[in-house]
Amino acid sequence: MTYEMAMRNNRFEGWYFKHQHNDQTIAFIPGRAKSGSFIQVIGNNKSLHFDMPSLRQEQGVIYAGDCMFSEHGAVIKLPNISGSILYGPFTPLRSSIMGPFRHLPMECRHEVISMGHDLHGSLKVYGQEIDFEGGRGYIESDSGSSFPRSYLWLQCNVFSEPCSVVVSIASIPFAGLRFTGCICAIMYKGREYRLATYSGVHILSAEPERIVLAQGKLLLKIDIMCATSGHPLRSPIRGGMNGIIHENNHACARFKLWENGAQVFDLQTKNAGYEYVINASPASNTL
Repeated sequence: MTYEMAMRNNRFEGWYFKHQHNDQTIAFIPGRAKSGSFIQVIGNNKSLHFDMPSLRQEQGVIYAGDCMFSEHGAVIKLPNISGSILYGPFTPLRSSIMGPFRHLPMECRHEVISMGHDLHGSLKVYGQEIDFEGGRGYIESDSGSSFPRSYLWLQCNVFSEPCSVVVSIASIPFAGLRFTGCICAIMYKGREYRLATYSGVHILSAEPERIVLAQGKLLLKIDIMCATSGHPLRSPIRGGMNGIIHENNHACARFKLWENGAQVFDLQTKNAGYEYVINASPASNTL
């Protein structure tokens, strides 16, 4: 299917490139939808939306206007935001985070490209030089027709120990019915842990301030303390960027994992990315 056919069929696709160093976070979201190509930016203090004249992929490189994203890094040329960041080796999951659901017709497909990688370089943002040397990056992608109408998403890879976590719990339409699906991946000191609907996870809690997942020998508890509701981002509804969600990229959270009753880790952060959405509202024309 060509890009033009996909857009006529109410499809979207986008990528999430996150960069963190100490308390500085900036993420770029290049994408294309029925409503056109774009780059969204979410930083410490605000979010921005830029319409792009075009977006194309060539040999694994995403070109969006004058910006470029690849496995080697990102080159950014946007109004008041410019610079380049190089990426170290990616940390991919051992298999698709969608598991067997990747073979089914889904409203939204989610993939993790890198759970974590080193960063080298800097960006100039509204005249301020932001150094990402020695920071950590994360990359994921989404495609389909719409984001789930209700979901939570939490991601962080800045801890006192080598760890990266992503978890999403969402209301999923399928075959005329609706179920609550969960995907969660953890990379801790080189080992991958996976909790997911297709692996028999039990969602014991999925509240705005608490997530509890149990699966076999694993138990994961996450307590979330958000200082703010986050910054607005446009989200896809039936192929167009007509919804609005809010992402907090400085959520305080505590992650605790047990295996066979023994605690694997107890880690805290004040730099988690977090979205909690109940029916995305129409997008503001000023975003």
